[in-house]
Amino acid sequence: MNKWLNEIELEGDLVRLVPLRKDFRDNLVLAATDGELWKCWYTSVPSEKTIDGYIELVLDELIKDKALPFVVIEKKTNKVIGSTRFCNATPQHRRVEIGYTWYAKTYQKTGVNTECKYLLLTHAFDTLNCIAVEFRTHWYNTASRNAISRLGAKQDGVLRNHQIDAEGALRDTVVFSILREEWPTVRKSLLFKMNQYQ
Repeated sequence: MNKWLNEIELEGDLVRLVPLRKDFRDNLVLAATDGELWKCWYTSVPSEKTIDGYIELVLDELIKDKALPFVVIEKKTNKVIGSTRFCNATPQHRRVEIGYTWYAKTYQKTGVNTECKYLLLTHAFDTLNCIAVEFRTHWYNTASRNAISRLGAKQDGVLRNHQIDAEGALRDTVVFSILREEWPTVRKSLLFKMNQYQ
């Protein structure tokens, strides 16, 4: 059976997105240490304690054609600065989510996220032939919600009591999407924004 999500490297002006492998373990922990990102209770950024399970889980989802994880590498320094992935893939419906995205604090609110999303969306719509790309985030993650809106995604709704976290707290999940028909305009907007960072 052919896979839908095949490993690929995506490259822009600022970053390369390289398939995540176990040997990126220490570099991912180092990137997450910049800002101690795992301390933010409504995200799922790995720490030294959780990195091995984090990698095992996503590599298992890669084998099952449910996810395609990447490390984000800054081209100028060749340094790992974060991670992102295609996830919750449903090939039969040509839908995929872009999620589990995080960057070292130093690289937040720079051109990195815009370029990463441009590369992923281009691959999703132009290569995978998606009819829709989803984004999901925690209700309390207002920074993520704002960043997703700035990309041009529209809010579909809120899944109330969608998940239970490790400590038993209930999560409301905010769902956004970009449709295939919207992609040409979203692409134009992202290209304009990326030109401002150059």
